[in-house]
Order: sequence, then C-alpha cells, then structure tokens
Amino acid sequence: MRPRSPPEDLLLLRRSSLVTLMSLGCLVGCAHVPDAAPRVAVELPVAPVARPSVEAPSVAPVGAVGALNVKSEAPPPLAFVTPEGSEGLAALLEADPHPVPEEAGVIAAALEAAALFTGPTQGPGGFWDELLPPPSKLARGIVARAAQLVGARRLDRSVPNDCSGLVRLAYLQAGIDLVAHGFLAGENAVTGIFRRAQAAGAVHRLNPRPGDLAFFKETYDRNRDGKRNDGMTHIAVVESVAPDGTVTFIHRGGKGVARSRMNLARPTVHKLNSGALLNDFIRPASKGMRAYLAGELFVAFASPGAL
Repeated sequence: MRPRSPPEDLLLLRRSSLVTLMSLGCLVGCAHVPDAAPRVAVELPVAPVARPSVEAPSVAPVGAVGALNVKSEAPPPLAFVTPEGSEGLAALLEADPHPVPEEAGVIAAALEAAALFTGPTQGPGGFWDELLPPPSKLARGIVARAAQLVGARRLDRSVPNDCSGLVRLAYLQAGIDLVAHGFLAGENAVTGIFRRAQAAGAVHRLNPRPGDLAFFKETYDRNRDGKRNDGMTHIAVVESVAPDGTVTFIHRGGKGVARSRMNLARPTVHKLNSGALLNDFIRPASKGMRAYLAGELFVAFASPGAL
C-alpha cells in the first residue's frame, strides 16, 4: 500500500523549522570561528634592542658607594695598539669623548627609583651596601697607597715626579710594576702603560671600579706647538664611584697629588645648580684655548686584575 503524502501545511512547517535550525547553526558556527579557524602568526621585523644586564660588581668602592655594573651587549670596540704602529690608539683618541652618557643616566635613575622604596642607597642599612661585595685586597692596596700620597708635592725618587709616577707607586703596593714591559721609541709613560693594559685585555670604557686606571688625552701641550695633538697625556687612579656615576680619582697634577671628579653622564658640566661638582678642570685655559673638564678629556679605564 503506497504511503500517504504529508499534508502541504506540514511540509511547509518542517521546511521552516529546518531553515531556522540551519540559520541558528550558522550563527553558532560564526560565533566560534576565531577558536576553530587556524591561527596564522605574522612575523614583523623588529630591530634588535640592546638590553643592559645588571651584575654585582667584583670590587666595591672605597670610601664611597660604587656605580651599578651596567653592561651593554655591544660596547664600543677598542682598537688594539700594535708595536708596529699607533693607528689603533689614534682611532681611539679620535672617538666620541663622551662614551657612556646613556648608561650612566640609567644608573642614576635606577638608584633614585630604588631609594623611593628601600630608603637611602648608601650608609648603614642602605640596600646598596648589602648588594656590593667587600673590596678586594688588590683594590684596597692600590687605593690606600694613592690616598696616602694626596697632598704630596714630591714623589719617591724611584719614580718620576708626575702622573705616571703616582700610579706606579700605587700599583707597586699591590705588586704590579706598570712599566716592567718597557717602552717603545717615542712613546710617553702614559701611552706605554695604556699599551700594556690593552694587550692584557684590561681596557674598558664602562663600569669604573676603585683601583682602576683612568686615562686622559690632551691635558697639556706636550709638544708645545699650541695645538691639541698630543694624544694620551695623563693617568690617574680611581678612588670611588658615587651612585650618580661621579668618579673620584687621585692624580698628580700641577699642584701635587690631589683628588678630582669626573661624571661621564654629564662630561661638559662643571657644577649643578645645587652646587654639586661633577667635573673638575684638568686642563687650564691658555692662549686661544679654553679650559677643559675631566669628562671631556677622558679616554678609557683599565682594571688592575688583568695587569
């Protein structure tokens, strides 16, 4: 027996329900498309960013707080000075005289921010004192000997009575003879010591530490021609580094052994409006030439550990 066809009204109702269900299904499906559809990762070119890394320094400051050890992933390269020529040294002397303003600025800002939450960065109970390891015996010996000579107008007769003689006496206290390697023809003592430091891998332009050597250029007219073409002419011993990056160094100047300051974040600033001294003058004004600050004539540091 042939089955009876459903009434036309019933067919219309079923079709309407089916359409409604299909529409609801589409709506539900669309609502879940972002989860169901495969995701496509779009890679955009991103320039590499040098991120500073923070390390606890190996040597703490003597007599003051040290600077935070901030290293860049791409520090300025230093050319090696070979015995056959001085092209590397010349390139370094012509380099940017203010190599680390950004890093030093980061140091000061970080310490100021930390002080808001932890209190003073230095002094009894300051977090900075807790962070830094005790000074090494090597650094303590070098700095202590240099500090003993502050105020002296004459040095021991075993060394020249100049800036190189001071650093030699300070380093001999730690058993390091800075001129044992000898000198090349025509080079002065400062350049000779720098050559040795560079050969030993001790030269750097960031993160000064107590006991480090500090090298300067054009601090006086060595060849007496009235021009700034004398190269490396001055050397000192770092005594301490303040939280704002201001370096106190001991050197033999025109008036004897003295302390001076240098801030590489603000190398052209002598004093702040508050009266705080950032950079001492280490080259006096002369005929046709202005005076120069320590930060302006800075070249590099050298660590005693590698010497």
